[in-house]
Amino acid sequence: MVAPLDIADREHRRVCPACRRPLRVCYCAHVTKVETRTRVVVLQHPRERDMPIGTARMATLCLPRAELHEGVRWDAEALERVLADPWRPPVLLYPGGGAIDVMRHPPRGPVTLVVVDGTWSQAKKIVRENPRLQTLPRYTFTPPAPSEYRIRREPEDAYVSTIEALVHVLGALEGDRDRFAALLQPFRAMIDTQIECERTHRGAGVRHANKRAWTRRPRPNPLRGARAVDLVCVAGEANAWPYRGRVEGTSYADELVHWVGVRVSSGEVFERVVAPSEVIAPRTTSYVELDHDTLRTGCTRHALQSEWRGFARETDVVCFWGHYAPGLFVESGGHLPERRIDLRSAARDFASRKVGTLEEHVAGLALHVPPPRAAGRAGRRLAMLHALVEHFLALGALEHGSAST
Repeated sequence: MVAPLDIADREHRRVCPACRRPLRVCYCAHVTKVETRTRVVVLQHPRERDMPIGTARMATLCLPRAELHEGVRWDAEALERVLADPWRPPVLLYPGGGAIDVMRHPPRGPVTLVVVDGTWSQAKKIVRENPRLQTLPRYTFTPPAPSEYRIRREPEDAYVSTIEALVHVLGALEGDRDRFAALLQPFRAMIDTQIECERTHRGAGVRHANKRAWTRRPRPNPLRGARAVDLVCVAGEANAWPYRGRVEGTSYADELVHWVGVRVSSGEVFERVVAPSEVIAPRTTSYVELDHDTLRTGCTRHALQSEWRGFARETDVVCFWGHYAPGLFVESGGHLPERRIDLRSAARDFASRKVGTLEEHVAGLALHVPPPRAAGRAGRRLAMLHALVEHFLALGALEHGSAST
């Protein structure tokens, strides 16, 4: 015979097949169906699928015309079938250079609204891996108020959840924002329930104070096994077009135009500007903070690779923030030592939470960042990376013995 406690535990763990939340915190009773002339297609990163507080599935439950497709990259024909609708041409909700403010200039007539669901880095990867998305007219918006997502801190006030974004954008597309406010009912109910569960859980901890105290697991050593003398920080910038393939018959790939590095122990700096092989994108000069003439008179890729080999050593441990710039460096023919550390991932593991951008993380730690010793945005970021590594050194996070292989 099953004990009553086991039965209660099984009930506690049962999951709603619609919203995929535990039955005790299911929000389906608050879902209101809202018809639209807009067709909504949500492209969801696989890591978001089982997020207990995600809102993409909530949106598809509220919008009968909505579709949710999970993945990172799709076969071109399959994606075209998803987007194809002769009466509703596809548009992409995605910020960036050239994006149109949908609040001020909404497209005329019904559209298929393509929404990418995931963290900012996940969304960028989905757009990058699917060239068809890069050809779509791109729209953006500025939320009229901060997100109501009280159970999760957004990196910036301009960031909102997927369902909040749909409320704003569908309201602009169909000229009736009040009608779409109904989408927020399950969203608010989920948040209220989550907060109440957290409050109850904390209260239980106080009531049962004689239970063994919970102890935090030791934080991982972010740069374990590396010798300070081997550390080299690197950063880079690219000539990147917001719409690859928008011009018929032309395709522009991101290409490295600035590569900088600093040897932590000695302060020796490496810097090279690389002349782009493609037309310089309209926003490249302002983004990388180098003028047009400086870019055009830069060295060749071959010269960069040759001079870098004279700076780098195979024993080096290369530290960077995210894989984008190092990836471009390697794609251009550059060689990086085998041992590499993504400081973004290391900082996230060390803090046991999301850390935002490099600028946000360094500011949050209140680190002293010395004046840049290389030009442009890459130079500023290199100084931040150097300060972050010195911070880990000061914490004793680095071992000064032999480096691991």
